Amino acid sequence: MAQDKIKITLRKSTSGSNVKQRAVLHGLGLRRINQTVVKADNACIRGMVFKIKHLVEVEEGA
Repeated sequence: MAQDKIKITLRKSTSGSNVKQRAVLHGLGLRRINQTVVKADNACIRGMVFKIKHLVEVEEGA
């Protein structure tokens, strides 16, 4: 059984963002602009992405 994945890429700088948004980025493993991580597509990850949706780009079915 294949698990769905999403590809998350940090597109904007974290300067000016608040502490909680930076903590979410750290939790996802994003540290530099244009860095990409692949995560499981589940409710927890989706909630984290929702908090930082203005900083990242998300690709479905990676």
